[in-house]
Amino acid sequence: MRIFFMALLFSLSSFTTIHVTDKKEILNEMEFARLTDHVSEIKSFTSSSKCYNKKIAFLVDMKIKSGKNRFFVYDLETNQILDQGLVAHGSGSETGIKGDILQFSNVPNSNCTSLGRYTVEKSYTGVFGKAFRLNGLDETNNNALKRAIVLHHYKEVPSEEQGYYIINSHGCPMVNEAFFKRLEKIIDSSNSKIMMYVYY
Repeated sequence: MRIFFMALLFSLSSFTTIHVTDKKEILNEMEFARLTDHVSEIKSFTSSSKCYNKKIAFLVDMKIKSGKNRFFVYDLETNQILDQGLVAHGSGSETGIKGDILQFSNVPNSNCTSLGRYTVEKSYTGVFGKAFRLNGLDETNNNALKRAIVLHHYKEVPSEEQGYYIINSHGCPMVNEAFFKRLEKIIDSSNSKIMMYVYY
């Protein structure tokens, strides 16, 4: 019985790779306010249907520089950030304007990031390996499936925060492989659709 219990503990610990972090420790006041506003929207939206995950959501704050963690795994029940990582934005979102101002578009071939609410859909295997299709729920991102905007990993995305900008994508939320594997466990273990909110 003791051997079984120890084995169970080991299997659980190996699955639980994310760690709980107090959001106030990693976000400044403005970032915290933006996150809180969008969490409230997600809670309101997901409460209307059983098909949405009411425990976990992904939030991406595009006002944070790309070299800093800005993709957050959020616990909607305990109001805590469970995990965080770097994520690239689209090359078309670059404006070259001092102050790191980005632009966003839902237009095919724009290579821009699209703002709005997404649901994380089924995975497939593509040029970057396993990836998850994203379905845009708003007018600002409803071409996501047509544009092949997906959540995927890429080896050139760093695993740690940087003092400089990271590589751009073609409009996809692109993360490093280690972070992707943690997201993958969450997505694959969910029986309902996880929402991802990209905002600015």
